[in-house]
Amino acid sequence: MSERALSADERKRAVGLAAADLVEGGMRLGLGSGTTVEHLLAVLAERGVDIAGVPTSEATAAYARELGIALLDPSEVDRLDLAIDGADELDEQLTATKGGGGALLREKVVASMADRFVLIATEEKLVTRLGESFPLAVEVVPFAVAPVQRTLTQRGYTVTLRRAGGGPAVVTDNGNHLLDVHRDGGIEDTAVEDAWITLLPGVVASGLFVELAERALLVDDGGAVRELRRPTD
Repeated sequence: MSERALSADERKRAVGLAAADLVEGGMRLGLGSGTTVEHLLAVLAERGVDIAGVPTSEATAAYARELGIALLDPSEVDRLDLAIDGADELDEQLTATKGGGGALLREKVVASMADRFVLIATEEKLVTRLGESFPLAVEVVPFAVAPVQRTLTQRGYTVTLRRAGGGPAVVTDNGNHLLDVHRDGGIEDTAVEDAWITLLPGVVASGLFVELAERALLVDDGGAVRELRRPTD
């Protein structure tokens, strides 16, 4: 372990290295989104690991092409060996919130296709209760933004339409908008809230990832990586 606190970028590199050790040649991967996953992809390219992957965002697809990583369309595969992605927050049950980068729908689709789903994150992303300090993202078709916002507000959430620099509404890779929702005290029952939110007409996906991740790799300030596994009954 380093004697100094590493920069955020150095820590992301460290956990990317650890995650790369889970990848074997010939695997079909789910390629997550965000800066932490970019480090993972760079390591895989540096090592020359022969893999192909389904990207979870246009940004990931572009970066993978730049690195020479082969890409797959979801229609080409019925399952993936492994998906690796970051998290906005996660708890000890390995329930996570995702969507800070706006790719939650494709991230959830890809995670559900994988035999194993692994989260990689810096240590401070581990929280006691989700949705309190970092808002939960909800992807909504443009037509339904106002009705969904009203319904979420009535349930006790503070709801904000995500905008680009205070300007127009952010548009996802799927042509939808994003609502960022927060509740004082956080989300008590994540499974119930995920199901309730997802069933609202016009909602495409909730950023709650419940019972999807089998393990998480977390890196601390010094670069040490520890593994968490989802508790089993």
